[in-house]
Order: sequence, then structure tokens, then C-alpha cells
Amino acid sequence: MERIPVIAIFDIGKTNKKILLFDEQYKVVYQDSKNIAEITDEDGFPCESLDALTAWIHLVLGNLQSNSSFDLKAVNISAYGASFVYLNTNGEPLLPLYNYLKPYPTALQQQLYDLYGGAVNFAKQTASPVLGSLNSGLQLYRIQQQQPEIFAKIKWALHLPQFISFLLCNTTASDITSIGCHTALWDFEKNNYHQWVASEGLIEKFAELKETGFINGEMGNGTIVGTGLHDSSAALIPYLYAFKEPFILLSTGTWCISLNPFNHALLTTAELEQDCLCYLTYNGNPVKASRLFAGREHEEQVKRLANHFNKEFNYYKTVQPENQWMQQCKQQLQTKENKSKTAMVGESVFAQRDLATFPNYEAAYHQLIADIMAQQIYSTNLVLQGTDVQRIFVDGGFSENPIYMYLLSAAFPDIEVYAATMAQASALGAAMVMHQHWNSKTFPADLIDLKLYSSKNQQGL
Repeated sequence: MERIPVIAIFDIGKTNKKILLFDEQYKVVYQDSKNIAEITDEDGFPCESLDALTAWIHLVLGNLQSNSSFDLKAVNISAYGASFVYLNTNGEPLLPLYNYLKPYPTALQQQLYDLYGGAVNFAKQTASPVLGSLNSGLQLYRIQQQQPEIFAKIKWALHLPQFISFLLCNTTASDITSIGCHTALWDFEKNNYHQWVASEGLIEKFAELKETGFINGEMGNGTIVGTGLHDSSAALIPYLYAFKEPFILLSTGTWCISLNPFNHALLTTAELEQDCLCYLTYNGNPVKASRLFAGREHEEQVKRLANHFNKEFNYYKTVQPENQWMQQCKQQLQTKENKSKTAMVGESVFAQRDLATFPNYEAAYHQLIADIMAQQIYSTNLVLQGTDVQRIFVDGGFSENPIYMYLLSAAFPDIEVYAATMAQASALGAAMVMHQHWNSKTFPADLIDLKLYSSKNQQGL
């Protein structure tokens, strides 16, 4: 039997690690996933296990290379990019892959800002809200300031997608989608590294900045390897190929990120204070974005619901929109005093609600989604203003949640709201940027399956 030509994509999220194989029509012909238990760093804070992640990647590749069904032409990576892997001269990790939620020393952060024009000016130039460890450039600065002997041993600081590329082909690279994503490293006004990166000696730790979709190297069998991408920028790629009229992509997962590639206005101080930022697309164009930690919040509150109502963790997947609860939720969202005034990085209002006041799990779950939606509306509006957006595409976990989707469509009645179904947008984007190097066929026209949610198809809800 003739082997199927494929590209393999490692899609590495904070929670789930996936491997997907796409054929030449960009259909998924194989996929698998792995949950890897966190370990702790030297301070006892949870972090990714690089050893376990590396072992899983090598195991997966070994199995694929010995599989007689597939002809592995190329590999690329889509991964969260808010942390660095620090390599010594032998290409070995020197330090843990620090968690981007790890508290950052306030005094050290202020020291950097004071040196370069103050927090507001610094944040505007780098399009990076003041986020501590989530500004990955500050993680490297912390090592330089607090562990200079370790800093001296660092040969390369690679964001996670580029570290995995290095694992596969032993070639280092930096990528614009990772460098340009709330790292505090990139000057969006000058379109280059910010002055502080060179002045503080960090730039010498970065590998050559290569074009997204560049062939970074080859594996031993001749399979080509891409440079890897930041997952949020990768998720945007299929939509940019398919749609030319203004749209917002609401990419939902651990973070729910509203991406508007048609909003090119510079970030305001108010937007930065509400956790807005700019991403860079695979071709280096800015994308205004706002973020919620809603997926993580949903996970934590669903655990709480399951414990209180004595249900399985995944019971929420069985809950369907019920007219009584939906109407209450909509009324809450339309009531001025119940509208969120801020974006959410931490807990939602639901975390403070007394579960004993709800008659059953279903009623409580509707309220959880309504509380998340109040902040989602506020967050999405931050990047919607001033643009003629006609569609909102929702991909990821919440796109499969009808309660979430109907409430979102009710919140934006003048905009078409779609659940977008495709073979994992981030992974597909990472595959598409490698197209010219492995695939002689044209892009298929049916990559994205859309389901419209609006007042016209809510069937009385």
C-alpha cells in the first residue's frame, strides 16, 4: 500500500499536548494527545516537565517514522510561547521551563521600567501590558539580575516552539510570532527589538530571527522541520487565507483571546490596563488582541460544581441551553449594573457565588457561563471598537458550547457569530505556512466549517 504524504504538527498547549498528521488536503489522518503532569521549579512553583515533554516527542516521532502508512514529509510546531527554554553550549536545558504564572518581583520589574521611560511608555512601545512573568523577556532579565552566573552559561534562550524545533533538527531560530507576543522584547513603533534588549545584553542570547514557515533544518531521514509558531498567531492563519472582510477570531482554550487583524490603532493606556496587547502575524503585521483567562476559570469552576452537585467532571458537556436559565442570563447581561467593567485575568464573579442558592447543576452552569460571558463581552469590545467587523469566528473549546455561543450571539446582535469547526486551527495554521516546502497541491476551499448562531436560529432560547 502506498504511504500517505503527511506533515506532522506538535500542538503544545499548557494543558494538552497533541500530535496531528495532515494529508495534502489538510485533513487530519491521525491524532493523539498526552497530558503531562507538572513538576515544580526550585521555588516549589508548578512548571512544565521538559524531560517528560522531550521524551514524549521523541517517542511520537519514533512511532511515526516506523509507521508504514505515512510518508513524513515535514514537521512544524504550534505551542504556547510565554516562557523560554535556556540552553547551554551543549544544547542542554540549564533551568526549568518556568511557569508564566509565577509571581514576578515587583521591585525588579519597576527597576526595568524606570530605566526605560516608565511602565506606561514601556508597555506602549512593546505592546505588552504589565504582566510580570507573562512578559517572557522579563523572565530572562530576572535571571540576568538574580543569577548572573547562570545567565553567563546561557548560550540560547528559545521560546518553547523554537526549542521543540531545535530538538528535532538541532538548529536554533527565533520566530517573530513568539518574539512579538507580549514579551516586552519588540518595539512595535520601530519594528525591531526594543532598545533595552541590546542595552541589557539580552540580545546575544537570542538566535537568528527567521521567517515563519522557514525550513529550520532536517531530521536524520530528510524530513524538513519548520521554525515553529506561537499558537495564537498560528490559529489566525487559516482565517486570513479564507476571509478578506473584517472579522474577529475568538480563539478559546486556557486563554480566550479576541484577535482583530483589522485593528491597527496603537494601544492606548486604557487598553493596556485592561490586558490588551498586540500580536504579530506570521508575516509581521500587528494584530490587536484582548485576553481572558476564561478557559482556566471554567475548568476550576466546573471542578467546584462537580464536587458540590456530586457529578463527574465532564458532566457540563451534557448540559444543553434551557429557556428559563437562558432568559435569566440574557437579562443579566443586558442589565447595566451587571455588565463587567473590567477584563478578567483571575477569578470570575462566579467564584464568589454560593452554590447552595442554585436548584441544580444545570442552573448553576448557566450562571457560570453568563458570568464568564459578561467579561468576554467587555474584552471583545476592547478590540472591536473602530473597525467594521462583520463576523466573529469562535474556535476551540467554547465553540462547542451552545450556551456560550448563544449568549455571545445575543451580546453582538449586529454581527454574525459563527462556531468554526476545523482540524485544530493552531495546528492547521502551522501546517499551512509550510505548504510550499512539502505540498504541491492547492489549498482546499473547505478548510473551515461554520455554524451560525444568531437570534434567528435560537429556537426560542
